[in-house]
Amino acid sequence: MSLKNLSNNLLIILIIVGIAACSGTDPQHNKLTPKEKNNGYKLLFNGQNLDGWHSYLKNQPGKAWSVKNGVIALNPKSGDNGDLVTNKEYQNFILKLEWKISKGGNSGIIFDVHEAPQFKQTYVTGPEMQVLDNKNAEDNKKPSHLAGSLYDLVAASPTAAKPAGKWNKVKIKLQEGHLQFWLNQKKVVDTQMWSKHWKKLVNGSKFKNWKGFAAYKKGHIALQDHGDPVWYRDIRIKTI
Repeated sequence: MSLKNLSNNLLIILIIVGIAACSGTDPQHNKLTPKEKNNGYKLLFNGQNLDGWHSYLKNQPGKAWSVKNGVIALNPKSGDNGDLVTNKEYQNFILKLEWKISKGGNSGIIFDVHEAPQFKQTYVTGPEMQVLDNKNAEDNKKPSHLAGSLYDLVAASPTAAKPAGKWNKVKIKLQEGHLQFWLNQKKVVDTQMWSKHWKKLVNGSKFKNWKGFAAYKKGHIALQDHGDPVWYRDIRIKTI
């Protein structure tokens, strides 16, 4: 390669990097790798807007949710609150994403959500992977309420989560009721939904008398508005 061609290529690279820097987006995020494309993954968040999402029991995303620098951000003080849910429903899937929580913050990734007026919140029907600042959040007293846990049902290792302000990588796999969670490449939950053991877990939890809880084997995926700033990115899914 001639020096002239090398200089031109370097100039192009610098221009691309400059554009990304000015736009505040990271070109490495919110994109599928060639391997993911071949394996059937689809983006649930395009890095630009909230197409494909709406607030629970509403027709569009609430103003509390926005996209900034290629990240879904929740500003609970902006009003028009509520959990953000996918337009589509999913049954057997592998979900991958990254989350970052504010100091003392609380949120969650909820799935199998049945959206209907008689269920006022997503968590009434959908099980939840907890998103939490384990160190500073008020809801950090019970092991099954810590980050990565199947909320109030199965406790995750508290050492798997990174502290507030750091990005955490999530993988949730649900196939014919076999539910598995990974947090930062560490498997933290492995259980079989709707089994005898599952019924025992539910009967020992706050959901014991919630008739709609985990009653639906297909539903929406939700990002919880728990009243604290939280950020999500790299959301992708594969149906299996």
